Amino acid sequence: MTASPRPAVTGLVDSHCHLDRLDLSAYDGNFDAMMQAAAAAGVSQMLCIGVGLENVTPVLALAEAWPQVYATVGVHPLYPESGGATVEELVALAAHPKVVGLGETGLDYFKDGADVAWQHQSFIAHIEAARQTGLPLVIHTRNAREDTLALLREHGGGEVRGVLHCFTEDLAMAEAAIEMGFLISISGIVTFRTAEPLRDVVRALPLEKLLIETDAPWLAPVPHRGKPNEPRFVAEVAACVAELKGTSAQAVAAATRENFFRLFDKAAA
Repeated sequence: MTASPRPAVTGLVDSHCHLDRLDLSAYDGNFDAMMQAAAAAGVSQMLCIGVGLENVTPVLALAEAWPQVYATVGVHPLYPESGGATVEELVALAAHPKVVGLGETGLDYFKDGADVAWQHQSFIAHIEAARQTGLPLVIHTRNAREDTLALLREHGGGEVRGVLHCFTEDLAMAEAAIEMGFLISISGIVTFRTAEPLRDVVRALPLEKLLIETDAPWLAPVPHRGKPNEPRFVAEVAACVAELKGTSAQAVAAATRENFFRLFDKAAA
């Protein structure tokens, strides 16, 4: 027996993707065709994430070229070779009309030899830029729960908000971040066989505190694992979250869309 086709979902927002780094081989290198496929899957907006000063130009060019694409600017915690960014540089870049957030920034202690001192310095600069601009932070955190929360409390002073993207930590961290005004973004990892602890977190959190994302070109969800990830696969994340929350994928799309524009309110202006 053939499975019934999944009902079409509209208004999906891919809240974290790297459009300047996608593998377009499935589209013969045609970026327009990839965007058309995303639209056909119900994806109406995307947030293209900055990871260093060297990719500011391509990220902003994509945001300028496509009305449905917004951008962030920032320096990833695993890219110290990009030299970091000062508060002044971040504030100046954030003035671009399509820039709606700062990051991705944060802390990542997963790899041996991580430059923790540099990560702290960079993260603090992003937090201060968020205080000055009022823009939300896009935070990457891995194996650094206590320090991530501590630096936000110490330097954010209750004045910053944002999202913990591609969340893989525990419920206690999620709840602590939510208490500080942050949302929790769920990626395709939630569909992985080994991700039951993350699924438990999603079950426990209210839908109004969640975003969904692809983190494309990485972490393609089931049933696309092993393929390059792309924005249209955010529909699989929505379907998985819907199942965990006992609701429809359309309800997840609508709620996470509303959450996105509430957080990234510059995009809604």
